[in-house]
Amino acid sequence: MRAHPSLHGSPIMQHLTIVTTGGTIDKIYFDDKSDYKIGAPQIGEILSQLGVAFQFDVIPILRKDSLHINADDRALIRSTIEAQPHRHVLVTHGTDTMVETAKELAAIKGKVIVLTGALNPARFQGSDAVFNVGCAVAAVQTLPDGVYITMNGRVWNPAKVRKNRDANRFEEVN
Repeated sequence: MRAHPSLHGSPIMQHLTIVTTGGTIDKIYFDDKSDYKIGAPQIGEILSQLGVAFQFDVIPILRKDSLHINADDRALIRSTIEAQPHRHVLVTHGTDTMVETAKELAAIKGKVIVLTGALNPARFQGSDAVFNVGCAVAAVQTLPDGVYITMNGRVWNPAKVRKNRDANRFEEVN
């Protein structure tokens, strides 16, 4: 039986760099009118509560809904990731333009980059945030260098996925 190359052919993840950009995963209620604002990054708290067995650092660079992320923001995300010394990078991002950002990051070499987010805020009961973060952590440790999206319990190639807003899920593009 052959060993899985991504488990034995690449260095074991000792450190995870997390870049946060905002999005639904970090949304909080702002006032009595049920308006949302992007709050502090939730992923560090999620990972700490789960007692993960690796070191991580959280680099918050944006607090934006992904519909407001522009080319300059994507350039900032890219340059931030390129400047990191560690190979494994997880990016929390809003779901509406996650695919566009992933495509912008595709030219980065020598890193495993996984983007994830949530369809419901992490602070909400029943949010998909913890599940998506868990999937992203597993993916970033086992995949070869490249850029990926993890949502809805799947790992996606950014060139072959889209968000179906009507169904509120990610799906393969033919």
